[in-house]
Amino acid sequence: MSDDIGADVTEAARDIGGHPIVENGARVGYAVNGIVHLLIAWIAIQLALQPSAPRKGNGQEAVDQSGALATLASSGLGKVTLLVAVGGFTLLALWQFTEAIVRRKTSVRLKAAAKGIVYLSLAWSAFAFVRGAGSSSTEQTVDVTAQLMNRPLGQIFVAVVGAAVLGIGAYHVHKGAKSRFLRDLREHPGRWAEYAGRYGYIAKGIALILVAVVFFVAAWRGRADEATGLDGGLRILLDLPFGHLPLVLIALGFAAYAVYSAARSKYARV
Repeated sequence: MSDDIGADVTEAARDIGGHPIVENGARVGYAVNGIVHLLIAWIAIQLALQPSAPRKGNGQEAVDQSGALATLASSGLGKVTLLVAVGGFTLLALWQFTEAIVRRKTSVRLKAAAKGIVYLSLAWSAFAFVRGAGSSSTEQTVDVTAQLMNRPLGQIFVAVVGAAVLGIGAYHVHKGAKSRFLRDLREHPGRWAEYAGRYGYIAKGIALILVAVVFFVAAWRGRADEATGLDGGLRILLDLPFGHLPLVLIALGFAAYAVYSAARSKYARV
């Protein structure tokens, strides 16, 4: 009986995931994700080109997803894009959840489920900015880190989070260097998209490694306010000699990932 129920659930998930609305919505989600990355790149370049940009708070949008969503929310056309993003991210999350059910390999299922959660959170964040109730990703990260810090062995937990982010960052670098992202596509989109994807994945990986550093520092010092996420990780570069240059290079990498996302919206395996 349980086998029959499992087969029915799998078949239902396969039907949902293969529905044209879900498939096309997932492609929209990839395209909107590219717009978000492009805006992050723009904010990062603006920060890098400032003569003396402070580490925290200069009236500029944060260099992260919340900053990109806030930028969209600042205009009428941007709010329309946010509404499209809500639908696209929601359907992309739904498709990932169906993949988590129909796939047989445990690692693939877990990866799809994790991506589904990420895209669902993006959909919720976009909806919050449409309503005018959006919040800073940095503040959310600090709050969650503070909650972890207040628990027994809290600093160790924060360090474990940093290690997990470090692993994800290293995976992105490896995926980009080996062009393994092409496996996510049903056909080769062209050399331009491959080069953009390679640069984009490596740059995102390096950015995530910087985020891991932020978590490690927060864990070492026992200060939740040091866990400032992507915005804080990228601002670390500004403390380095000629740090504005690597920040520009990473920003261009986010822009390259946006270009790859445009290709992925057309050629993705959905």
